[in-house]
Amino acid sequence: MAAVSVIRAAGGVAWRPATGGGTEVCLVHRPRYGDWSLPKGKLEPGEHPLLAALREVAEETDVRGVPQVRLPSVSYRSEGRPKVVDYWSLRAGADGGFQAGTEVDEVRWLPVAAALELVSYPHDAEVLHAFAALPPVTGTVVLVRHARAGARGTWSGPDTARPLDATGWTQARTLARLVAAIRPVRLVSAAPRRCVQTLGPLAESLDLPIEVNRDLDEPDAGQQPVERALAAAARLTALAASDGPVVVCSQGKVIPPALERLTGRSDDFTTAKGGGWLLAFTADGMLPPDRL
Repeated sequence: MAAVSVIRAAGGVAWRPATGGGTEVCLVHRPRYGDWSLPKGKLEPGEHPLLAALREVAEETDVRGVPQVRLPSVSYRSEGRPKVVDYWSLRAGADGGFQAGTEVDEVRWLPVAAALELVSYPHDAEVLHAFAALPPVTGTVVLVRHARAGARGTWSGPDTARPLDATGWTQARTLARLVAAIRPVRLVSAAPRRCVQTLGPLAESLDLPIEVNRDLDEPDAGQQPVERALAAAARLTALAASDGPVVVCSQGKVIPPALERLTGRSDDFTTAKGGGWLLAFTADGMLPPDRL
């Protein structure tokens, strides 16, 4: 008997400051089902869940969201198949002006308490409760590891000059498409060429300069790794105070210990080349990171 495939979907809690104070969240009405729900939809083949969430929220509400925090995923059965929906908290950005359609005919912005009363499904209520429990996000950093740069032993020059290989450039371009959706205002890189090059396609698409900061480099010869971990963690915290999201490219021996310092946890923060994390900072520190 063939295994039943899982339906993958993604969506978001799009939110904005309310005129009289507090926060409003967005719900959509679907005439086909006669329900009120969070905006969401199925992933397209090969689509990253975060990009799917942003696309679906934009298609259903005309709101361009800016990701901040990963929210709990929900699972339920749909049309006889298991379905998993990933959610993010999305700060509402540009609004193209909602127009009613056959899929969604009404959008409402409501305080969370009112949204909880209106929403049709318990799993959507669970996501709203998780959103309501979040402290205010004061800064967002996307922390990535450089893309592939071949084997260290095959490069005859200084290791800091080792460039991306063909696979690495493909990873860098893929990463740029994902990270551009977070709308960064600054790009900061460790000093090695492969780190700077990893941010190259993103810098070109956004027309942003790449700042170099050696706090993000691997430890120097004779330097204790803990020193560099402390310096990298402090630099990430400082960058989170920027006026908008920041993308940071660092190295494989720096990212795990820096995240351990920021979270106070010894989780597996190993990061694949060309992979990364969405970091949300609050007044009290950093929330658990979201692996991209």
